[in-house]
Amino acid sequence: MPHPDLHFVHRGEVVSLKQVPPTRTLLQLLRDDLGLTATKEGCNEGDCGACTVVLGEKRGDHLHYSAVNSCIRLAHSIHGLALWTAQDLAAADGRPHPVQQALLQNHASQCGFCTPGFAMSLFGLYQNQVGQGHSVSREDAKEALSGNLCRCTGYRPILDAAQQMQVLPLAVVDEIEILSKLELLTHTDKGLEANFSYKTPGTLAELLHLRATCPQAQIVAGCTDVGLWVNKLHKDFAQVLDVTRVAELRQITSDETRLSIGAAVTLTDAFAALEGTRPALHAFAMRFAGAPVRNSGTLGGNVANGSPIGDSMPLLIALHARVVLASVRGTRELALESLYTGYRQNVMAADEVLTQILVPHPQASEFLRVYKVSKRLEDDISAVCLAVRLQLKDGFVAQISIGVGGVAATPVRARQTEAALTGQPWTPATVEAAMSMLRAEFQPISDMRASSDYRRLVLGNLLQRLWRESQGELEVTLDALTMEGLPA
Repeated sequence: MPHPDLHFVHRGEVVSLKQVPPTRTLLQLLRDDLGLTATKEGCNEGDCGACTVVLGEKRGDHLHYSAVNSCIRLAHSIHGLALWTAQDLAAADGRPHPVQQALLQNHASQCGFCTPGFAMSLFGLYQNQVGQGHSVSREDAKEALSGNLCRCTGYRPILDAAQQMQVLPLAVVDEIEILSKLELLTHTDKGLEANFSYKTPGTLAELLHLRATCPQAQIVAGCTDVGLWVNKLHKDFAQVLDVTRVAELRQITSDETRLSIGAAVTLTDAFAALEGTRPALHAFAMRFAGAPVRNSGTLGGNVANGSPIGDSMPLLIALHARVVLASVRGTRELALESLYTGYRQNVMAADEVLTQILVPHPQASEFLRVYKVSKRLEDDISAVCLAVRLQLKDGFVAQISIGVGGVAATPVRARQTEAALTGQPWTPATVEAAMSMLRAEFQPISDMRASSDYRRLVLGNLLQRLWRESQGELEVTLDALTMEGLPA
């Protein structure tokens, strides 16, 4: 099966490559095929950030920059985009970029292995913030570097560098030239799409046709999970169906009742949309993996994947979200929790794809909390995730919805606990009884992240925390949501 040509912009020039296999990762392409070895291979699973590169994509009349993990990003996914690696920051005359200069002046590197990844995450931040005339706060830097791990330097000098880079002489990217080249690539003839090993439909109609004719093709979006299958399980796919170019799946729209998020919208943009009406979600959103993963991964991919520890699903279940499934036969809509039938199994037919996530707008009386319990504060997988949406009326529970992750084979809704709480007075006694019910409603497994007993204990404790916060007794902080910070 022939492989499509790959075209992207690098160092201001169009790069054209032939016969790139569909499961070739971007990191393999950079290091092995192009000799760009400044980009390092660390964990090879999107966890350490040593392989971080920056992609530029046209949005409107400007470039948007995204730091991503090249180790779990498929090479063909950068077709039509601009690419920067750690070897591309210095000026043509050798002058260091402000990012590099700031790292140097603040002694922000020791062994240096992780430094290229930190530099690229900072470069993405520099372009999106400093390049647009905005300042970089300490919090901005922490969020941008949440997917980069350093084992020897320590983060303080790196964060210092992040703030110092904005006061150094400005380095300007020739966006007009890059945009003109990207525009040319949009008109590149890709040949007979149906015959290619890597398919990139541009419309929903094309996607549904290809899904019907090639049901065996592996669907990918941000590839933050499939990339692990390739790297760690050594899986190979004869055909890959990339949904990230489908225009309809990249849209976020809103009407009077709900927000519609396309399945190919990145986690970064999806959480930003949810925060638009629910600002309190920001702290939780920043704990979903790290920034490079959120910049690649999609909300639809996280939902369709169906992992029992996928962090978005408990939240969406608590918000009464619904999903839209589509095929050449038509569309159907169902509650998100009804999508799953077992561990990483769902009701989607072989020719169906998930196209939208529909989230109702908040109501004035809504009290929403989401808790993620993990061993690390950032860039970690949940042991337990609990999301609760509560509405009180005259001191009684008028409505409550509870989404839970990490306690069953799928993300689940705590229906028994919801039923026990609905209509009851919102009092310590009611909550105490509900804590016992929530602990008994599920039978979680014991694994490397937590024991079954610990998970049940935590579920009850988090419900108690919810009650105390509803009474104004506690403030939500990230530190309070790690395993060490839970109430006893």
